[in-house]
Amino acid sequence: MYSAWAFKHKPKTLKEVVGNREAIQKLVDWVKSWDREIPKKRAAFLYGPPGIGKTVTVEALANDLKMELVEKNASDYRTEEAINRFAGLASQYGSLFGAKRIILLDELDGLTGTADKGGVKAITDIVKIAQCPIVLIANNAYDLRFLNLRNYCLLIEFKKPAASEVLNRLKIICLREGIQAEENALKFIANRSEGDVRSAINDLQALAQGKRKLTYEDVSWLGYRDRQEAIFTVLRMIIYGKTCEGAKRAVDMADVDIDMLFEWIYENVPAHLTDPHDLANALDALSLADVYRGRIRSTQAWSLVRYVIDFMTAGVAMARVNTKTSGWTPFRFPERIQMLSRSKAERAMQLEIGQKIKRRCHISANRASKEILPYLRIIFKNNVEMAAGLAKWLDLSPEMVDYLAESEEKAGAIKALLG
Repeated sequence: MYSAWAFKHKPKTLKEVVGNREAIQKLVDWVKSWDREIPKKRAAFLYGPPGIGKTVTVEALANDLKMELVEKNASDYRTEEAINRFAGLASQYGSLFGAKRIILLDELDGLTGTADKGGVKAITDIVKIAQCPIVLIANNAYDLRFLNLRNYCLLIEFKKPAASEVLNRLKIICLREGIQAEENALKFIANRSEGDVRSAINDLQALAQGKRKLTYEDVSWLGYRDRQEAIFTVLRMIIYGKTCEGAKRAVDMADVDIDMLFEWIYENVPAHLTDPHDLANALDALSLADVYRGRIRSTQAWSLVRYVIDFMTAGVAMARVNTKTSGWTPFRFPERIQMLSRSKAERAMQLEIGQKIKRRCHISANRASKEILPYLRIIFKNNVEMAAGLAKWLDLSPEMVDYLAESEEKAGAIKALLG
């Protein structure tokens, strides 16, 4: 069974938390001040972008200071009654075993709508009389809903850590997982995460899990996308969708085109639909979607796109009947896209040589690269004199000679004859 690396390698101590050293120290000083007397601000309000370590900081702090952590998502306790039932009691009574207690209310951003009437007010009332530290977490502390609550909280801003700090964390995880990773590959992942540590670790796992070596070529193809989280959410909505409408609506959230989304679905369906009948039905739906994609390419009848979308979203979602969810299965990046990206430079070289052959043989460059180039490679590897003559006749560059010869020794001999 797979386990998410973001959870598996979650920091256990504050020393392991990535970045935000000043914010962390401010939080530690505030918590320790409770040992002297109850501070004026009885709650700390941590805010900042998602995935940068706000929650894990509180968890690591509780572990370091041997405190009992009472942790809940505020969005799960949306009403005044529910919040009082949980946080109100916890904030007034000590731990059963005498340990110091700290209360964490995460995801305050989730308190929205009429169902949450009184939720923020209840939290504010609890903070005013709390007998132990309370930590609140949200992405935006300056939301108008928190206007009054802020007055009773110590505001601590968490910022996106530097790419170098994220890089160091990725190196540690690779060491623990026994993966030899190239420095520039990890730098690429760190830079693409834009400070979102959780996203960087998810990227690393999706790219490196099951491997012993991670190269730059393995990750460089990711340049086409901005962030993975959107596409992962889309895949979940499609593969685990309960309704046709919900699965089709996921397409509107995708930041990739229809063809790229098809590749994502095609790559991941076999891992997530474990029942043979479900998988067969899903692949049947994808095959029909692919038929319509072919017709669109050949006829430019773009009105057929709706059928592609129907089959590859609703068709896949409705195929899931007998498959049971067991553990966590990661989404994989499309292998076919990776292969095309890795071979991009080689295909470009083949096309350039095809252009040279085209001028001499009066055939298309594409046909030349497919039909004549293989024979050129045989000649360049076995007959230096003939290869030199062909290189001169076709006006091949030194790089083209290197590519066709596939050997520094043979390439050097050919270039020597060319002068």
